[in-house]
Amino acid sequence: MNKIFRNITTALSLAASVAGATAADILSVRDTITDPHIVYPASFEADTHLMMQNWYMQNYTELARGDYGSGSTVEPTDEELIQRLMSMPTVIEMPFNSVVKSYIKMYVDRRRSLVENMLGMSTYYMPIFEQALEQEGVPMELKYLPIIESALNPNAVSPAGATGLWQFMLPTARGLGMEINSLVDERRDPIRSSQMAARYLKQLHDIYGDWSLAIAAYNCGPGNVNKAIRRAGDGEKKDFWEIYPYLPAETRGYLPGFIAANYAMNYYDKHNISPALARRPIVTDSVYVKKRVYFQQIADVLNIPIEEIRTLNPQYRQDVIPGDIKAYPLVLPSHQALCYIISEDSIVAHDAAKYSRRGVVEPSTGASKISDDGKYIITEEVKFHKVKKGDTFSGLARRYGVTAASIKKANGIKTLRRGRTIKIVTIKKTLKPEEPKVETPAETVPETTVPETTDNSDNKLMAENSADDTVAVEPETDEPETPDTDDDTDASEIQGEASDVPTVAGGTGKTLSGATAADDPSADAVRQRIQSTFNSRKQSPAQNAEETTDATPKPEQPAAKPAAAKTSKEKDSAPRPVYHKVKQGETLSKIARRYGTTVKKLQRLNGTDGSKLRIGQRVRVK
Repeated sequence: MNKIFRNITTALSLAASVAGATAADILSVRDTITDPHIVYPASFEADTHLMMQNWYMQNYTELARGDYGSGSTVEPTDEELIQRLMSMPTVIEMPFNSVVKSYIKMYVDRRRSLVENMLGMSTYYMPIFEQALEQEGVPMELKYLPIIESALNPNAVSPAGATGLWQFMLPTARGLGMEINSLVDERRDPIRSSQMAARYLKQLHDIYGDWSLAIAAYNCGPGNVNKAIRRAGDGEKKDFWEIYPYLPAETRGYLPGFIAANYAMNYYDKHNISPALARRPIVTDSVYVKKRVYFQQIADVLNIPIEEIRTLNPQYRQDVIPGDIKAYPLVLPSHQALCYIISEDSIVAHDAAKYSRRGVVEPSTGASKISDDGKYIITEEVKFHKVKKGDTFSGLARRYGVTAASIKKANGIKTLRRGRTIKIVTIKKTLKPEEPKVETPAETVPETTVPETTDNSDNKLMAENSADDTVAVEPETDEPETPDTDDDTDASEIQGEASDVPTVAGGTGKTLSGATAADDPSADAVRQRIQSTFNSRKQSPAQNAEETTDATPKPEQPAAKPAAAKTSKEKDSAPRPVYHKVKQGETLSKIARRYGTTVKKLQRLNGTDGSKLRIGQRVRVK
């Protein structure tokens, strides 16, 4: 509140002094105007230590110590200051008053190091400014405007967002046709921004016909200048000093600061300021780049410090020139410009994989993983469904084989709206290609009365088909599928066979992969061999008991009757039994559904009433 009150008081006092002056003594107002509440521009706060860390300052300049006296401050009289200001060859009027004197004192006394550094950088930037101003036909003294705007820092950004050497606001810059995006900001480009600044200043002078008002409008905008002119009242043609009290506080010090900058850059030697002079010239040239090139690629191939490329090309915000979009200028030392043209293909190819950009990317359909048993690839597939009348979460869940909760979660909804397209995440299970397996020797078969060749052939057949889910073996006998009609099979006929197959855990002692000898494809041959052995050798009962030992103890029974021999034609035409190898998570009910049968039938086929299975167990299904 106190600051506002002081500003109002100052404005009223200044307005009164201006109003009391006639057109004849307006010059005395310019010379005697005072302002106790001067607001210095942000450029005065530039960190001179950081400026000295600038690559250009470190590599191309050095302070001219001892050339301009002892470096002590000099206090010129007002008459000397007035005489020097009047002696400068300028088109723009540069009067003297207490505000101008305050700015001059700030430059040549309290901010001497700032002037030293700006003098060093001016050797590179001033020719650029002069060329742009000359093209537009505007006064050359405007080249010192960036001194109070940015202290010659192309990357300067004000609290209000003004950027670059000439401190363009975003709307103004775009209105002048400057390109500003994530990769390129032409407000930071010394050449481009200088051209646009000269053009803009010329437009403002065409509006007001006065350079002091044009400079004020450059700082605060034409709208504020027009408002100040209206508040100053009707009368003869106005200039900056007449509308001074009605301008924004920062703009009131803008023209005095511009006059002081001209004075400091021309009379620094009168104040024992040692400038940072160029110890070697930096001569540059520009090439147009039509490919996407990164600064690091240029630096690596041409052996140029990347800081030098950044200093000469501050408009590229991410160290990349997007030449694949359109042609962009690249400023390099003149002896390196030709090297770039010759080596451009090598530069673009250097570390190309590191800087590659994807043109087309297919979205992922979901995470893929391997099933627990390692045999399947489980992938999430996203399907889309347009909701129709009558659709429900439960109905869609049954249709796509998912849960209603997963549909709600995938879409973040709790209700269905007709006409809306929703996504449904389904699970796809595909068989994983198996690696070639090395066959292992067949397991040793327990000794029985059955000839050894019979068991080996059966085990070999099982080993050959163990990799398949569904396995067909030798033709089965003519016995019916279910035990209910298997009345002709005697218990002694299955001796030596049941021990070859694992039993079902928790079952009745019968097995799921061959409960009776009648189910074994080689049972007939076995029976005939057994009967022939009994008849030819006429062994004693003790010997017979020893040779027919079974893994499952059973009461002694008479020798099995020989089964009628079948012709080879009948054996070839007989159906072949089918087995299924149990995997993790499978149950009898799942296996029954897979093969279109029932649990009861599977139990009867395998001679058990149990339901427990082991991984790797073979179950007869047909």
